[in-house]
Amino acid sequence: MKRRTWLQQAGLFIGGISLSNHGNLVEDNKNRMRPKLENEHSNDRAYWVSIIHKMAAPILENISQETFQKNMPMVVSESFDGRNPKVGYLEAFGRLLAGIAPWLALPNDGSEEGKIRDKLLKQALLGIQHGVNPNSPDYFAWRDQSKQTLVDAAHLALAFLRAPKTLWDPLPARTKQQVIAEFKHIRWIVPNESNWLLFAAMTETFLFHVGVEPERIKIDHAIEKFDKDWYVGDGWYSDGDRFSFDHYNGFVIHCMLVETLKHNTPVSEKYEEQYQRAYRRMQRYAVHLERMISPDGYYPVIGRSSTYRNGGFQPLAAVALDNKLPESLSPAQVRCAMTAMLKNIYNHELYDQHGWLVLGLTSANQGNIADSYTNSGSLYEASLSFIALGLPETDPFWSSKPEQWTSQKAFSGQKFPRDYYVTY
Repeated sequence: MKRRTWLQQAGLFIGGISLSNHGNLVEDNKNRMRPKLENEHSNDRAYWVSIIHKMAAPILENISQETFQKNMPMVVSESFDGRNPKVGYLEAFGRLLAGIAPWLALPNDGSEEGKIRDKLLKQALLGIQHGVNPNSPDYFAWRDQSKQTLVDAAHLALAFLRAPKTLWDPLPARTKQQVIAEFKHIRWIVPNESNWLLFAAMTETFLFHVGVEPERIKIDHAIEKFDKDWYVGDGWYSDGDRFSFDHYNGFVIHCMLVETLKHNTPVSEKYEEQYQRAYRRMQRYAVHLERMISPDGYYPVIGRSSTYRNGGFQPLAAVALDNKLPESLSPAQVRCAMTAMLKNIYNHELYDQHGWLVLGLTSANQGNIADSYTNSGSLYEASLSFIALGLPETDPFWSSKPEQWTSQKAFSGQKFPRDYYVTY
């Protein structure tokens, strides 16, 4: 076999470009080859909306009708640790709301997308009411002895803090008191010395935000550990005393730390200083995330919780949502990179016959990668990277013309920003 033929058949990657995928290469005006922008003539926002709508609809449709726990099968990992699988319903609901809260907070503008948002919001508000009502069949496992409840109460708290006027203020007074009672009840849970400290910090920060005296020691302990002890440099935190190379900086650490600090800044100048430092670190981590997306839109599948799929790119979406992208990143290139990544995931069939996400990365055949704590509800952590939908469609993130992202520029001979570590 001739060497050229072998290379083509093998699809060997050279310089980040697949030789077997030459149809995806186009000639630029300098007679160089560059990867084609897959979304050059598509509506990226509509695509994102279609994905998150498909993910959210079964959960919110069912919980609004109090049929969520009846209809959602709670599939668990092959190595499941034996906890009450019913905690998975709060996992699914809390994680989903944390991801879609900024989007739901946009006004109903009469568009088709606006109608979708309005319907989902109404269902979500009913879902919150049912989830804290002990007489509802969809009452969550707040009183279970599993520590897992703290994790997903924190995600629900994150949703409330991301869209208080939309998800908290409209709730009936009785529901608000029930939510507060459940959040106070789970104070018995002692978090592990890891990212779990931020779950306790989030729930206490939420209570503080709604006028309840927080257990401030839990907030301060989490902040001090991550601000000082567990920061390893260049935008990366250790998840406890031992560093793990995984996506937990994205799934949990950066956004929950920043959100905790943001809502505590009125208390003291120290929180403000820590908030500014944590935000700069998240911006640096966002640079790393954007550079992790290959020219073809793939990213490294590393570490535990890989079934959470794109959820680890939450910090990149967060700084885009805040219009605080680092200087080296344009809104358009981030949108294009993330859209390409989503297409490499959601172009696969990731749902069962009833519309629920399946364990795995791109197919149900990959259930072996699910960790001992993983169930069907856990998978909705993937919604977290969709928070950029909270930007209106007129924002440059959505309205700017497509641009190549860093790895595309790097592997097609174009000028791209030099990268260098930071010391904050």
